[in-house]
Amino acid sequence: MRRLLSLLTTGLVALGLSVALSGPAEAASTLGASAAERGGRYFGAAVAAGRLGDSTYVNILNREFTSVTPENEMKWDATEPSRNFFTYTGADRIVNHALGRGMKIRGHALLWHAQMPDWAEALSGSTLRSAMINHVTQVAAHYRGKIHSWDVVNEAFADGGSGGRRDSILQRTGNDWIEAAFRAARAADPGAKLCYNDYNTDGINPKSTAIYNMVRDFKARGVPIDCVGFQSHLGTSLSGDYQANLQRFADLGVDVQITELDVASGPNQAAIYASVTRACLAVSRCTGITVWGIRDSDSWRTGENPLLFDSWGNKKAAYTATLDALNGGSSNPGPIDTNAWYVLVNRNSGKALDVYNLATNDGARITQWTRNNGNQQQWQFVASESGWYRLKSRLSGKVLDVSNWSTANGAAIVQWSDHNGANQQWRVADSGGYVRLISRHSGKALEVQGASTADGANIVQYDDWNGANQQWQLVRVG
Repeated sequence: MRRLLSLLTTGLVALGLSVALSGPAEAASTLGASAAERGGRYFGAAVAAGRLGDSTYVNILNREFTSVTPENEMKWDATEPSRNFFTYTGADRIVNHALGRGMKIRGHALLWHAQMPDWAEALSGSTLRSAMINHVTQVAAHYRGKIHSWDVVNEAFADGGSGGRRDSILQRTGNDWIEAAFRAARAADPGAKLCYNDYNTDGINPKSTAIYNMVRDFKARGVPIDCVGFQSHLGTSLSGDYQANLQRFADLGVDVQITELDVASGPNQAAIYASVTRACLAVSRCTGITVWGIRDSDSWRTGENPLLFDSWGNKKAAYTATLDALNGGSSNPGPIDTNAWYVLVNRNSGKALDVYNLATNDGARITQWTRNNGNQQQWQFVASESGWYRLKSRLSGKVLDVSNWSTANGAAIVQWSDHNGANQQWRVADSGGYVRLISRHSGKALEVQGASTADGANIVQYDDWNGANQQWQLVRVG
């Protein structure tokens, strides 16, 4: 169709006529810009001061993100290493970088039972309580007017089914220590949003319910709390009540924020990132998302590759899924069953992706053919990494391959022995109930050449324009 439109336009111009083609407005092309268009939300990252000299790191930060969270530089051991001796060198470096570029700043974290300085860990009772309040007051006052939201208290509730507080030296100063911290923070920085932040609160469970009850109590008694942070350090699945959990907190009259998002690598990584993003967008008081790092090499989850950019700064399938979700779509329609066999039916022709003439050799061409559900039309999605798949033929055991590693439009798609090359890896992009298959090597889409409806028409790659001849229905057959 795009080729026909081009020829038609040329012909009309030659006749002295003009043609205007209209379409939807361009979607924003970065995470931060896309989030801003969705009700003024932010999209942020945890930042380390020591990496601000890394040009690749900084270029991604400045291009993609509209909020920063100091990863460690605002914690108690970093800001008050000796009692009443405060130092802000690392934190100030991050704050100044952000303010100079109009980014929001999430302060993290005023009080946490971990990463306390040795001198504070040696205190107890009223002496520790006094030092704790002084620390909150001094640090919050130092950044008064610069912080969008503070994680006033971090991780104060126990894991497991008890729904109780974590046993810590802070808790042992008295059960009202969290309330006291929030009141001190409000007095020191009245313009900042004050948040409680925790992990393993990704669904409705005893821990998240205990926090919910605390927030409800604080709101009822006028204790200053404005937001709840959901860290969202996720594995290979997402709780089915993730969005409902966000919503019940929002219904208490507080903002909710995704504060430390990262997702374990695997075939569902992109889908989970997209699902979290859509959950935030569906809750009007979800004001933003922060990922806990920029590149996989920057992550605290060593070896899990849990972030949106790989270690070299390249966008991953999870990035594309997140951006598409922010822009109102989804680059991954949901988890693919890697144990199943699928027939891929072309939207334009109604015919199935087929190994021509039942071939089993390397280089055999891939075509479309009237659907018969034969083994030459059955394909299995084999996970490569983080949202990329190879498509393996049930007939031959070989996989879809862009011939000769081509990046050209019209390059042939063949079958080849599986070597897990980038020219054999495909991303599943959603097209409203159909999918497109995008080559990792070329960035182009799998399509029926020339929008043909004939049996035996070749399958090729072409620029992704979301045409009907690039859209496929996944029909599970086994």
